[in-house]
Amino acid sequence: MSLHLEPATRAGEPQSERRSPLSWLDLRAMPYALVSPYFLLFAVFGLFPLGFTLYYSLYDYDLTGTTEWAGLGNYAALLTDEDFWNAVGNTVGMFLLATIPQLVIALLLANALNKHIRGRLFIRMGVLLPLVTSVVAVAVVFTQLYGRDWGLVNWALGWFGVEPINWRAERLPAWIAIATMVDWRWTGYNAIIFLAGMQTIPKDLYEAAAIDGASRRRQFWQITLPMLRPTMIFVVLNSTIGGLTLFAEPTTFYNGNVDGGSAGQFQTVAMFIVKQGFREFDYGYAAAAAWLLFLLILVGALVNFLLIRRIGGST
Repeated sequence: MSLHLEPATRAGEPQSERRSPLSWLDLRAMPYALVSPYFLLFAVFGLFPLGFTLYYSLYDYDLTGTTEWAGLGNYAALLTDEDFWNAVGNTVGMFLLATIPQLVIALLLANALNKHIRGRLFIRMGVLLPLVTSVVAVAVVFTQLYGRDWGLVNWALGWFGVEPINWRAERLPAWIAIATMVDWRWTGYNAIIFLAGMQTIPKDLYEAAAIDGASRRRQFWQITLPMLRPTMIFVVLNSTIGGLTLFAEPTTFYNGNVDGGSAGQFQTVAMFIVKQGFREFDYGYAAAAAWLLFLLILVGALVNFLLIRRIGGST
C-alpha cells in the first residue's frame, strides 16, 4: 500500500507566488495602513496650513475679507520694516541667552544623573517637574522674582551694591529674565534626553579607558561627547525650533500682551506675527512674516547642525 502525499509546495515555485492575498495584505499593505494616520494628520494640520499661509502671503488680505494680489510686496515690506527686524534681533538674542546655558547645564546634569547615586529615580523625575508646570504659573512666579521694587532678584543684587533693575523696561535685563524662564522649564527635559543617549553608550568603552588610566574627565571628552553626537544634534535642532518660535514666556511676562514691552524691547517674531494678524488684521503681512520665520529656523538649524557635527568630529 502506497500513500501519495501532495507536496506542500512545488519545487522552484517562488515563495511570493504561494502567499495568499491576506498574507500579502498583512506583509505589504498593513505597514502603510498603520503609519497612514500620522501622514493624514500631518497633511491636514501641517501641509495645509503651510500652503494656506504661503498662498495668502502673496496677497494683501485682512480678516475683514479684503483680498488684493500683492506678489512679493509683503516680503519686500517686511525686509524694510524696523519693527520686524527688532523682533528678529530680540528672538535671536533671547535664543542665544537661553539655549547655550541650557544645553551646557543639561549635559552636565545628565552626566551627574548617569552615575550611581542614591534616589536616582526620584531625582530624574524631579528634573521634569518644571516641564509639567503651567506657563502662567511660571510667569507669575518669575514676574514676582524680577519685580523692580520687591523682587527677590533685585533684593539679592542689592547685597552687592547693585541698584534695582527694571527688568521689563530695558532690553538686556528683559532678555535675561525671559531666558531664565525658558531654561527653568526646559533644562530638565533636555537633560533626560541626554541621559537616555548616555545610557546607550557601551560600558565596555569606559572600562577599557579606565584600564588604560583615563580619568573620568578624559572619558567624558573622548568617549561620552563623541558617542552622544546624534543625541546632541536632535536636542540642538529641537531647541533651535523652540527658541526661534518663542512666544509663551515673553507674552506672559508682559501680562499677556504681544507688544513685548513699551518699545518692543522683548517682542519676538512669533509675537509680531500674532500682533499683525489678529490685532492689525493684516493676515497677508503676518503670513509673510511666518514664512520668513520659517526660513530663519531653517538657517539656524543648519548652522547648529554643522557646528555640532564639527564639534563632535573634533573631540
